[in-house]
Amino acid sequence: MPTSRPVIAVAGLGIESSTFSPARTQAPAFHAQRGADVLTRYPFLAPGRPLREAADWRGALVGKALPGGTVTAAAYAELTGELLTRLAQMGPIDGLWYDIHGAMTVEGLDDAEAELLNRIRDVIGAGTVVSTSMDLHGNVSRDLVHRTDLITCYRMAPHEDAMETKERAARNLVDHLAGGAPRPVKAWIPVPVLLAGEQTSTRIEPARSVYAAVAEVEAEAGVTDAAIWVGYAWADEPRNRAAVVVTGLSADAVTTGAERLARGFWKARHDFGFVAPTGTLEECLDAALASGRRPYFVSDTGDNPTAGGAGDVTWGLQQVLARPEFADPSGPTVIYASVPGPAAVDATVHAGVGATVTVTAGAEVDDRHAGPLTLTGVVHAVRHGDLHAQTEAVLRVGSVYVILTRLRKPYHHEHDFTDLELQPRDADVVLVKIGYLEPELFAMAADWKMALTPGGVDQDLPRLGHRRIRRPMFPFDREMSDPDLGARVIPSSDEELTGPDE
Repeated sequence: MPTSRPVIAVAGLGIESSTFSPARTQAPAFHAQRGADVLTRYPFLAPGRPLREAADWRGALVGKALPGGTVTAAAYAELTGELLTRLAQMGPIDGLWYDIHGAMTVEGLDDAEAELLNRIRDVIGAGTVVSTSMDLHGNVSRDLVHRTDLITCYRMAPHEDAMETKERAARNLVDHLAGGAPRPVKAWIPVPVLLAGEQTSTRIEPARSVYAAVAEVEAEAGVTDAAIWVGYAWADEPRNRAAVVVTGLSADAVTTGAERLARGFWKARHDFGFVAPTGTLEECLDAALASGRRPYFVSDTGDNPTAGGAGDVTWGLQQVLARPEFADPSGPTVIYASVPGPAAVDATVHAGVGATVTVTAGAEVDDRHAGPLTLTGVVHAVRHGDLHAQTEAVLRVGSVYVILTRLRKPYHHEHDFTDLELQPRDADVVLVKIGYLEPELFAMAADWKMALTPGGVDQDLPRLGHRRIRRPMFPFDREMSDPDLGARVIPSSDEELTGPDE
């Protein structure tokens, strides 16, 4: 047990990687922070905050990328090589906070986060206590649980508790090091269910009640933390499935709690449904135009860049622009966010606001559903300096305001639109490449439907063609027998992991 403040390193890489997208993710997409700059990511580690003062925190490397395609082997090698070097240069540490997402796919690897933690263990040693924080849409393999000591994930979808979860992971680590307790007991249960986030939102039942049980289990004596992972539906790897992990000092408490949570998730499997009414894009647009409620939001779900879509599928926009109601500028006001097109953005910037231009955008990465789209319109606005898009331009085509970007960007906040001289509250229809609406958009929407459109994160999971997930798996095998939901106690990282993977 340390006699002074424990030394804790912070490291991790995070991304959701759709293996059904042709996109590839390179190292710059992670916007990696290094050294002391890492600590600026976390408000609870600001100087003077109690948690900051409780330990000697040292940043190694943390990088988080917008969800996208598979990470290239070269990018992974570059980032992990630097991360490991920085950890080695720190010398002995008492703890490591491993801040990841859990759905990173890398060329040639099936379990990238566990592989990275295994390599980290080679640097920091099996005796260093590791606390891992994750997205609930991450995947939890047996090997990942083996290599960590404490592990937790978000309890809300949308993830309004993201920073709260990270703080909990850091505090659990500090508390454990301060208490001098033995290594935690870890109970892991894989649950053979693989559903999209839009079908498991904690805004509605049954996920609301399933996740409410997490806090109840955590409150039991002998339990440190409890967590349920939905898993990541748009990657095709053996680890992709739901999972439960409960950690603590009482073997009976953690195994009992884990089995309670796993049974609750499995029992609810047939009750999970989409968080909003769904339909074809045509049906959603018909409903929006027939409704008197404004603004009416429509989610173009299949190419959602915050779930791993390439972001440049033009199929949805082509359908919108083909509607005769939107051909004239006096038609219903529609905002469409968005389609990447670097050359198109350059042309609009060069022409300037007010000019009429003809540009071609989209389908440079994912052209499986529709090709590049040529459109003629009036330049409405241009904006430079966005973190994700770099440069944005708005082109009015008929009554449709099309947002074009240099690089793909998610549109989650009202200012994402108002910064472009757009007023989403006054629009008739707002189409966004997204699944469930993020909190600001959800609050703004007078009504909302999810269009089941094609793309790398298609909501119709069987249509995607998973081949490597473990079967049987719900909902791919709806009549499957009840699985073994008994808790597997996973040994500490300094003990051997034996037996077949499950």
